[in-house]
Amino acid sequence: MGVLSDKLDVTKVSLGWNGEEKEPYGEEFIHIENFFENVVGAYNEGSAEIGLPADVDLSRSLVPAGTGALRDFSYIAPEIPEFITENCVGCMDCVTQCPDTAILAKVVDVEALEKELAQVESPAEREAMRQNWAKTTKYHAQYEKKGQAGGLFGIFIDPTKCKGCAECVVACGEHQALRMIQKEDDTVPNYRQSINFFRRLPETPPRFIQERVLADMMLAERSMLYVGGAGSCAGCGEATVLRMMLAATGFVYGPENVGIVASTGCNTVYTSTYPYNPYLVPWTNSLFENSPTTAMGVRARWDQLGWQNKRLWVIGGDGAMLDIGFQALSRMLASGADIKVLVLDTQVYSNTGGQASTASFTGQETKMSAIGKEIHGKTERRKELGLISMMHPNVFVAQTTAAHVNHFYRAIMEANSFPGPAVINVYTTCQPEHGVGDNMSYHQAKLAVDSRAFPLFIYDPRKGATIKERLSLQGNPAVKEDWYKNPKTGEVVDFLAFARSEGRFAKNFEADGNPKDALHAAQADRLANWHRLQELAGII
Repeated sequence: MGVLSDKLDVTKVSLGWNGEEKEPYGEEFIHIENFFENVVGAYNEGSAEIGLPADVDLSRSLVPAGTGALRDFSYIAPEIPEFITENCVGCMDCVTQCPDTAILAKVVDVEALEKELAQVESPAEREAMRQNWAKTTKYHAQYEKKGQAGGLFGIFIDPTKCKGCAECVVACGEHQALRMIQKEDDTVPNYRQSINFFRRLPETPPRFIQERVLADMMLAERSMLYVGGAGSCAGCGEATVLRMMLAATGFVYGPENVGIVASTGCNTVYTSTYPYNPYLVPWTNSLFENSPTTAMGVRARWDQLGWQNKRLWVIGGDGAMLDIGFQALSRMLASGADIKVLVLDTQVYSNTGGQASTASFTGQETKMSAIGKEIHGKTERRKELGLISMMHPNVFVAQTTAAHVNHFYRAIMEANSFPGPAVINVYTTCQPEHGVGDNMSYHQAKLAVDSRAFPLFIYDPRKGATIKERLSLQGNPAVKEDWYKNPKTGEVVDFLAFARSEGRFAKNFEADGNPKDALHAAQADRLANWHRLQELAGII
C-alpha cells in the first residue's frame, strides 16, 4: 500500500476500518480527502496560518493516518547518509535503527529490477539506479547455493524524512556500508529520484523474508506502520522503539489489527504535530496518568465486538507509568485484560524540561535535582518497574532495548501472544537530557546493558511455576559475573564507565576524572539490582 498513491487505504486505517469491503464513511471520507489535499498542502506551502479556516476535523482533534508521509525535512540537515553498496551484508540494522523511517530496504528478483530499469529513459540515471543494488551472501549467494534465483538487496534514503542524525552509520558499524556526506545542489533531487524508483518496485517477495531472522520483518510493507514525518529530535531513541514495536506487531497480526492508547508525553507531541501523523494505525492520546484505564475501556469494547485478535498497546514514558500513572497501570495489570504496555524509559521527564522521575539514576542531574555543593543530583534510588510488574499475578514482563534487535523483537512478539497483560520496559536514549550526540542512541543503549545500568530480561509466566523458571537473563554479557569486561581491552564496563559517557553525570566527576560519592552510591545500587536479578533467575 502506498500512502501517497492510495488515500482510500490510509483513510480506512485512520477510521479503524475492520477489513470488511464496504464504504460506510460518507462525509467522514470527504473530510479526510480534503484534509490531505487542503490542510496538509497548505502547511507544506507555508500558507496554513494565513488562509485555513477552523474546520470539523480540527475541532475533533482528528488527524488522519499517514499524513506524516507528506512532511519534508530535507532542509534541516547539511549531511545525509550515502550507501556504499559493496560493503553491505544485508543485516538491516540501519533500517531497523532509523527513528524516522528515512532508510528503507527491499530485495528484488533480477528480472523485476531489469523490467523497471527499462522504463528509465536516461542511461546515466538507469546505471545510477542499478548501482544501488548489492549481491549479498544473505539474499543472493545462499539462495544460489540452494539452486534458487538469488535476489538483489537495496538500501534507499528518503531525503524528506532524514534529519541527518547519523544513527544509521553507528548501527552499521564495522561493515561501513554507510557514511555521511555533505549535501550538494543535486543531492536531494538525486535522492528523490532514487526513493521514487524504490517505491515503484514490487514488494519484497515472501521467500526472501526469513521469519527466524527477525530484522527481516521491515522488508514487509505490512510492518511499516510508522511512516516518519514525526517532530521528534534527531536520533530520538523513543521513535526507533515505536517503529520496531509496530513492525513486530503488524508483521504478525496485520495493520488492521493494531491500536494504540498513548499517554501525554514526548511521544504524543512528536506524533501529532498538527497536521502530521506518522502512524498507519488508529491511536488516541489520553491524559498523562490514565492511558491504561482508557485502554481497559477500549479492550472491553473490542471484545464485545468480537475483536479479540486485535492487539492493543498502551504507550507512555517512565513519568506516566512509574509515577503519576502507576496506580492506573497496576490496576490494569491486576485486571488480567489482554493489553500490552510499552514504557519508553528515558529516566527523566523529557517532555516538560527534564525533571527527575522515579526512573532516574542516583547521581543524575535533572532540572529538579541539580548538582550543587550540598546535593549532588538525584538522591533517591531508581524504581524498578520491571520487578514490580513481575509481582502482579500472571503478567508477562520484559526489559529490553532497540539496540538488542532480536531480544526486543522476541519480547514484543511473545508479549503479543501472551493471553493477558504485558509490560515491555525499554531503555530509550533522550539525547538532549542525557547529554549525548544525536547519533548515540544505539551505542548508549548497548552500553546501558553492558554496564548493568539497564539489564535485559524476559519474565514469562508460561515457562513454569517458579520465578527461576520464568525469568531469563539471556542477552546480558557475562551473566554469572558482577561486571562485564571488554574482551579486546580487558576494561571493566561498570556503571561508572556508563556515567562517564553521558553529560547528565558530568558534574559528579572531579576535575581529575575521579567519581564523587554520589556516583559510587549509584554504582552500588546498580550492582545490587543486578544481584537481585541473578538471584531471582537462579544464577547465584
